[in-house]
Amino acid sequence: MLQSSENSFNPKSSSLGSNPNAYNPVKTVTAPVDQATIGRTLTIKGEISGSEALYIDGCIEGKITMPDSRVTIGRNGKVDASITAREVVIMGKVNGNIDCSDRVDIRSEGSVQGDISTVRISVEDGAALKGGIQVRNEMKHKEQPQPQPQQQHHQQKAPEAPKALAATASA
Repeated sequence: MLQSSENSFNPKSSSLGSNPNAYNPVKTVTAPVDQATIGRTLTIKGEISGSEALYIDGCIEGKITMPDSRVTIGRNGKVDASITAREVVIMGKVNGNIDCSDRVDIRSEGSVQGDISTVRISVEDGAALKGGIQVRNEMKHKEQPQPQPQQQHHQQKAPEAPKALAATASA
C-alpha cells in the first residue's frame, strides 16, 4: 500500500524533486500508527485497558485488557500480569495467563510462564514456554458459549423428536 501511494505521487515528485516536504504528508497519511508505548525505564503497577495497540518495553504488574488490539512485549519488556487481547507478540518475558481472541506469537527471545488460550499460536525455536495451551476453534469460540447449553438439551430431546416426526410422516 505504501508503494502504490508513492507511485501515485511520482509524477509530482519529478516536478517537485527538490522539495522534500512533498513526501512527509504521504508518510503520515498512509502509515498512521495508533500505538501506545511503555518505555524501557517505566514501571506500571495496576490495570491497563484501551483500544489501541500497546508496545511494552518496560515493566508491568497487574492486568492488561486490550480485547480488540495487539499487545507487543518488546525485548526489554517484563510483564507480570494476565493479558487479554486480540493479538499478543512476545519478545520479552511474561509471567501470567494470556487469553487471546486471534493469535499468540512467541518469538525466539521471548518467554512465557502461564496458561495460554488462543485460536492460533506460533512458538519460534529458542522461545521458552511453561504452562498449558488451549487452542480453540474460532467459530466455536464465537458461537458456542451461549448456545451450548441449549444444544445439549436439544441433543437429548432430538432423538425423541425425529421419531415422533417419523411416525407422523409415515402415517
